[in-house]
Order: sequence, then structure tokens, then C-alpha cells
Amino acid sequence: MVSIFDATLREGEQTPGVYFPEHVKLEIANQLDKLGVAYIEAGHPLISNEIYTAVKHIAAQPLKSLVGAHSRSLQQDVDAALECGVKFLGIFYCVSDERLKHVFKTDLNGAVKQITDVIAYAKKMNPKLLIRFTPEDTVRSDFYNVVNVATEAVNAGADIISIADTTGFMIPHTEHNMYDYVKRLKDSLASKNVYPKIAVHCHNDLGLAVANAFEGFRAGAEIIDASVLGLGERAGIVDLATLLGILTQGFNGEHQWNLEQLIPLYKIVSHYADVSIPVNSPVVGKNAFKHCAGVHTHAAQLNPLHYQSIDPRPFGRIMEISLDHMSGISSIKCSLEKIGEAELDQELVKEVLVKVKEVGQSGRTVSLEELAMIANWVKKLNEEIKNVS
Repeated sequence: MVSIFDATLREGEQTPGVYFPEHVKLEIANQLDKLGVAYIEAGHPLISNEIYTAVKHIAAQPLKSLVGAHSRSLQQDVDAALECGVKFLGIFYCVSDERLKHVFKTDLNGAVKQITDVIAYAKKMNPKLLIRFTPEDTVRSDFYNVVNVATEAVNAGADIISIADTTGFMIPHTEHNMYDYVKRLKDSLASKNVYPKIAVHCHNDLGLAVANAFEGFRAGAEIIDASVLGLGERAGIVDLATLLGILTQGFNGEHQWNLEQLIPLYKIVSHYADVSIPVNSPVVGKNAFKHCAGVHTHAAQLNPLHYQSIDPRPFGRIMEISLDHMSGISSIKCSLEKIGEAELDQELVKEVLVKVKEVGQSGRTVSLEELAMIANWVKKLNEEIKNVS
């Protein structure tokens, strides 16, 4: 099964306006560990003293997840990460000809030397360190450059090569698709007798991050990068909950992760990032397992699989019924049963439905607490009418 590389604490903080205090970062890391992700990217230690301290503190915790750091291809970055005691190091460097020439003022040979020197240095300083190398903007760089640099990186000590769709460029079933790219890269590296693990880091600029990640997985990638709420640069990256939802439904991964941990994890990240969980977000959204239309709710009460393909229970969720202007008699009866009003007269049930629809037309949904108020009001009104008669 694929391994999850969570980048919430690093890529997530590249979301404009998002910063997690050190104590919150520690709690997020603990939550991710309980969830069961394989890798936690704790941050880039050289960015600030606060990030350095947070990475060091998280790396010192007795977590099952491997805690790692982000690093440029510079010895000072590696030294800072090693001081933090991380168990893996993600080193990156762009290898596109245009950026090598105009930004880094070097050529491919110069880039290869800098990258391999840094990787070899990191491995020498800590032979047990897991190293992943990312050719930044991999999929838009010259493929020869990527293969050349990746091969030399592995020979220098890299264990993982990460394919970065840095700009969300890839589109399934076009000439630029992640499936073909992963296959081609794996085959090219194998022809050079190097066999690193392959990771995919997919950005969501076109809303295709999850689709591209699974294209990479189908082609043989062993690691997928994700973040809580899909936080990250611009439109972000793969959303962690969506990713796990698909893996558990389509790839038999339901026992690999503690899925009930998703809701508390998303709540804490949402709160401190000040980014709301979309109500229609898969798995964790408020409406993810909530049925509204009368036809839907009636069928779902008989068998939830009529109108949902995901069992909410592994995620600590339950099927819910929304009471509003779309509700039908079956929705009302089911909800009345939940509040102890199952014996309500059929005519009164219809009156309750009318009132629920009126509230729904105002743009609100009716909670069970309000339903109890409506039922009580209908009963009292009916008693008054009888008394007058």
C-alpha cells in the first residue's frame, strides 16, 4: 500500500496567512502520528528560529511516523536539519535549463555537483538518514536533466526521488499526464540500475491534484504527498482526507490508518489556520454524509448504499438527514423517532412537515432541537383547536 507523506507543517504554512505556533505544531504532529501517516515534514529549520525549535522538538518525540525537514541543496540547511535530529531530509533543487541559467547562474553539471555533494555530506554525517531528492518543477523540466540528476542523486545516497508537479501542470489523459511520467521515469532509472522509491507531490492549480496523485500511484509511485485541507502554495496540494477516503474505498486501505483521527485533526488545523472546512468536503465536510432530498432520504433510510458509496463509520461519522424545504414525510418520521415523537398522529406529522418546509424556505435547516419545538407547538395548537371545538 502507498505511504502518506504529510506536508501540513511545511507546505501548509506556505498558505498565505497561515502560521502554526510551536505548541500547535506539536499537537498536529501527534494527531498525524495517531492517524498513521508514514512521514511528517515538520518544516524548514533555516527559515526562522521558531521553525527550527519546532522541528527539533517534534523530532525528539517518540512518534511512529518519521519526522523530517525541508532543505535547499546547501550544507547550512543540512546542518540545521541534522541539529534538529530529524530522521529524513527532503532536499530540493530545480533542474530546468532556463532556471539553471538565469536564476542559479550554472549549468546541469554544476547543479549535479552541488546536489550530489550535499546529499553525500548529509549521508556521511548521518548514514541512517533517509534522504529524498526533489527536482523542483520536475514535470516541466527537461526529462534528460531529471533522469541524469535523479540517477546521480541516488548514487550519492538519496533513497527517494520525488516528482514535483510544482505548478499543477499535469492533466490526466493528455500528453502531460502523471501516469506516463512516473512509468517513464521508473523505467529510465531502472535502465541505469537505480531503484529509488518514487513520491509524487501534486499541486491543485487546476483542481486535479488528487487525480494526478492517483495516476502516479497506479504507475508505481510508493509515496503521495498531502496536507490537511489541501493547504499549500496557491491552490494547495492533495487534500489528506480526500486521499484517504479514496484509498480506503478503492485500494483496500481501510485498516492501514486510524481514520477516526481525521475529524479531530481537521478541527485543530482549521481552527489555527483560520481556514474553514468546506461543508461539501469529502469525508470531513459537515454535509459529507448528510442527505437532503426526500427521495434520497427515504431510500437511504432503507439502505444507505442507495445514495452513498462510503461507510461513514470508519471515519467516526454517521449518516444524517437534513430537515429543510426539500424534506418529505419519511425524513420527518425518522427524525421524530429520534426525539421520542414516533407516536405523533399522522395529520400532525404532516403539519410538522409544513412548518419544517417553511423554515427551510428561509434558508435554514431544522435541527433536532428545533424539530422538538415544532412538534410541541403543533401539538399545543391542535389541543387548543380541540378545546375550542
